[in-house]
Amino acid sequence: MIENQKIRPAQVIGPLGEPLTIDSLPPPSTTRWVVRRKAEVVSAVNGGLLSVDEACKRYSLSLEEFAGWQRAVDRSGMPGLRVTRIQHYKSLYERQQKY
Repeated sequence: MIENQKIRPAQVIGPLGEPLTIDSLPPPSTTRWVVRRKAEVVSAVNGGLLSVDEACKRYSLSLEEFAGWQRAVDRSGMPGLRVTRIQHYKSLYERQQKY
């Protein structure tokens, strides 16, 4: 029966090095997504605190939107999540892939 239970950590390390718990994540009613909040949700999923489906349901995100956040963090770190810099980081990443 233990095999069927999901074992989750009580906390994970957040994007700024602080411990993140379910209670310290952005509230489900969040509508203004600043870089830090996006990075916290991505860190929670990457650390196993939430599943992708749970994060999308909790924050009313599409799978594509969340996947975009994850790609941005993987490619450029937290600065990649800035809406005003998406095109810059996207073109930078594409140029790096050519060489």
